[in-house]
Amino acid sequence: MSLNILVDTIFVGNWIGSIAIAAINVVLPISFFIAALGMAIGIGGASIISRALGANDTARAKRTFGNQISLTLIITVLCVIVGLTFLQDLVPLFGGKGAIYEPASIYYRIVLYGAPILALCMMGNNVIRAEGAPKHAMIAMLIPSIGNLLLDYILINQLEMGMTGAAWATTASYCCCFLYIAWFFLSGRSELMPSIRQLLPDWNILKEMGGLGFVTLGRQATTSVLYLILNNILLDLGGEDSVSVFGIIGRMMMFALFPVLGVTQGFLPIAGYNYGSGQHDRVREVIYTSIKYACGLGVLILVGLLAFSRNIAAIFTDNTAVVDQATAALNIVFLAVPIIAVQLIGAAYYQAIGKALPALILTILRTGIILIPLLLILSQLYGETGVWISFPIADFLSTLITGYFLYRALNRLKDPVVS
Repeated sequence: MSLNILVDTIFVGNWIGSIAIAAINVVLPISFFIAALGMAIGIGGASIISRALGANDTARAKRTFGNQISLTLIITVLCVIVGLTFLQDLVPLFGGKGAIYEPASIYYRIVLYGAPILALCMMGNNVIRAEGAPKHAMIAMLIPSIGNLLLDYILINQLEMGMTGAAWATTASYCCCFLYIAWFFLSGRSELMPSIRQLLPDWNILKEMGGLGFVTLGRQATTSVLYLILNNILLDLGGEDSVSVFGIIGRMMMFALFPVLGVTQGFLPIAGYNYGSGQHDRVREVIYTSIKYACGLGVLILVGLLAFSRNIAAIFTDNTAVVDQATAALNIVFLAVPIIAVQLIGAAYYQAIGKALPALILTILRTGIILIPLLLILSQLYGETGVWISFPIADFLSTLITGYFLYRALNRLKDPVVS
């Protein structure tokens, strides 16, 4: 998935131009929000499913999955209707102004058509993982990655469809992902396929799912707000080139953090299952193991980024001004990547054990509570440099705070009582 986002941006930047990177970056917060809805419902329900399976309550797990399907479809269809109705207002709001507006509008409209499919993919993938089938979850994510790259080449490079081709490549690739996920559940490989009755609302499940899912939605929603604010700040400070720079930085942030997020997502069902079965010693073990390996990945990522920052920036575009700005930004933004695992896994722990409020607070801590205010203040004081230094400062402070609460939570975990 990281490679998909990275290479997709490289293709668009080289085959369409740096303005296309800026245009996609404008639409990205909206795509994030739609994906966040699916992830929120998926992860919120997956926490319930993991604990239900740990307690041998398959009926509750099936009801949860049925409610996930219904809720995802209802919410995303409403989002598509609203999004298309207010297209001319939303695109400029997210920074799609001037030369960026037209390509951003084209991309936005087509990607929005596939929003329900994207959300169902994000939801279904989390359920597959919660059921203990991580290889199928991985395949489901590889399909849109590989499909998008192939379709980019055909639609943009060969058929010269420009932004229209880029948008259809993304939408069609997630349709392929959805077909694989549907096959997994309909082919008998899953024990969770719900009946028609289990699609009907169960308000107790929806309430718990909503509380836990709101954690993920909060994280992704703050990311969307972050992109909205940054696109507008950078457009005012440096014009379209600066928005393109953040397009590159944003893709590299995804690439840098996705391995750590992968460990975090793998951590969630294991922690939830063992917490549900009272195996607190295994919960502690998976916390320590996840942090150790995620921090190790963070160190490797940082070394690679610092060593090849200019080469990385130059892959995306031949615009020298954009490359120069992106190189300087890359050397600042990722300085705290090795320690961010503590913040991500600490927040995920509370989500895994069903504690929605502390999970929400710790999840939005970095982006919503610390980073966005820093950006607004430091961009006024130090311009674009202030924008970039806000990232490692926010990473350090949020890790420090989350680490404190995680340490206290570990001390409160007691060994299971043998009856």
